[in-house]
Amino acid sequence: MIRPLLADDAFLADVRAADPAPGLLHLWWLGQSGFLLASGGAHLLLDPYLSDSLTRKYAETDKPHVRMTGRVVDPARLGFAGAVTASHAHTDHLDPDTLRALMGARPGMALVVPAAHVDLAAARAGVRPLGIDDGETLDAGGFSITAVPAAHETVERDAEGRMLHLGYVVRRGGHAVYHAGDTLPYPGMAERVRAAAGPGGIDVALLPINGRKPERRVSGNLDGEQAAALAHAVGARLAIPMHYDMFEFNTEPPSAFEAACTRLGQPCAVLRAGERLTPR
Repeated sequence: MIRPLLADDAFLADVRAADPAPGLLHLWWLGQSGFLLASGGAHLLLDPYLSDSLTRKYAETDKPHVRMTGRVVDPARLGFAGAVTASHAHTDHLDPDTLRALMGARPGMALVVPAAHVDLAAARAGVRPLGIDDGETLDAGGFSITAVPAAHETVERDAEGRMLHLGYVVRRGGHAVYHAGDTLPYPGMAERVRAAAGPGGIDVALLPINGRKPERRVSGNLDGEQAAALAHAVGARLAIPMHYDMFEFNTEPPSAFEAACTRLGQPCAVLRAGERLTPR
């Protein structure tokens, strides 16, 4: 089992110690596709998976979700966050155990999900979420969130034309963070992300790197080289990999991502679970 750099009390102490000055951005990797953002005293959770629900669900199946990295923190201790997102309906992004613990810790916490999944999210979280669709922007927890399409495996819409999978461009205090959700490349993707970021551009791109391998029987994602190329195409000042080191059957090392970033001259940082980064 991989141990987080910081977990539980040590992790929370580091969150409390982060400088709340306006204009600063802090982020912590929570494992898989989960991150905590902090800026100016406001906190936002992006796609947290902080339970063992999938390990339990698939324990007696032919696709066991054997956990690789220990949990960073009990979600019931994150009631200081003003909002939480889910980019799509897969449980490692929209986890009922994580969400119900968060809502129990702070009943007024805003939950932002694709509009196509509002009813599902309400059933899983026990609260009515805020729905968002492609190109829309809403404010939650002190952050501005704009939705862009994600292709997991393709850009899909429901019967009402609403996106099933999204990425989010999150802005606060002069910073913009792109959380890609689960996605493969699609035509015009970089242009959509840059447009959502506005004239200041993307400060940090959070990108999956576990790739697309049919033998895993899971929907595809960017591989390391594709993630590096996307970060470069959107003009990200820093790229951070995600969606690896959680389940043994569905992971890739970040080495290919790092090598591709080096070739492209794309700045990157590889975090350990529970680690803080403060972009400058």
